[in-house]
Amino acid sequence: MEFHFTEEQDMTADVVRNLLADLCTPADLRRLMASGAARDDVRWQSIVEMGLAGAMVSEDHGGLGLSSADFIRVAEVCGYAALPEPLVENTAVALPLLADAAPDAPALSRALDGEITVAVGHPANPFVADADTAGAILMPRDGALYLVDPASASLVEQPSIDPFRRLSGVDFAPEEARLLTVQAQPLLDRALDRGALFVAAQLVGIAQACVDMAVAYAKERKQFGKPIGSYQAVKHQLASAQVKIEFARPVVYAAAAALPQHDDFSRARVSHAKLAAGAAADLAARTAIQVHGAMGYSWEVDVHFFLKRAIALENTWGTPAFHRARVAHRVLTQPLGPEHTFAREHSDV
Repeated sequence: MEFHFTEEQDMTADVVRNLLADLCTPADLRRLMASGAARDDVRWQSIVEMGLAGAMVSEDHGGLGLSSADFIRVAEVCGYAALPEPLVENTAVALPLLADAAPDAPALSRALDGEITVAVGHPANPFVADADTAGAILMPRDGALYLVDPASASLVEQPSIDPFRRLSGVDFAPEEARLLTVQAQPLLDRALDRGALFVAAQLVGIAQACVDMAVAYAKERKQFGKPIGSYQAVKHQLASAQVKIEFARPVVYAAAAALPQHDDFSRARVSHAKLAAGAAADLAARTAIQVHGAMGYSWEVDVHFFLKRAIALENTWGTPAFHRARVAHRVLTQPLGPEHTFAREHSDV
């Protein structure tokens, strides 16, 4: 079994990292917030031109056919930049769901071309993210899945701690929407796993961004004539946060590799990844604020963008309690031991 990324996977992540380093800095986030816009058109167009919108849709349906392992570090990079645009949810959740349910839908072709984004309503999430800027919304109702035109639906804005993660309550009339399937649960279950996994990747990126910002500040800020980073109390806090990240990151990568199994083992890995990444992001963000001191709580310090995103994502695509229950289910109902570390239900039980 290979435990390293391929050269192509490394290259994809590096290209996206470099793009966002240029176009999605905290200064860019502040300008976007001041304008009140939901997304930056130049940045989004650059992302579309890279072909990322259809990255996880199969080649048969017009996408790039990337796997979860191919895309996992792209999602991590998006978390590191606190990307406002819904690249991850659109690419890794919405479009694969739409392609599975209705590969002939015109909305899929438009989304693959980057003309529109598609938002997802899911029972795991009380509200729909980015519905107000979507060209189509996937909504479940009574076990069925519908493709909804936002113009025919009622969208009610909901408060969000993250100013760049816009939430809406969505109400629609089924007779005015396109029925995609009457047996949506298997598709929704897979969407949940994808959503949780790629949120976990973003949380790892958020955590690393917080530690990096805190380290940079600790090198510059002087107290009693020395950089505060030279004091053990500060070093220990940052080291603890970094250790938390280093333990979470391989859990996320392992979950990405196991995702295609669609069994109790892979679901537990996804849940473990979500829990580990959430804990790392929480500790890293709070540590970064503490290292910055009292000013860390102020609007002027960039850490707040990442803290708010981490809080917003923690309960998205399953609460911690939900994911702990899935891990417990695997532990209590499936074989344990080193020989089952990489087990699959169909071949190892």
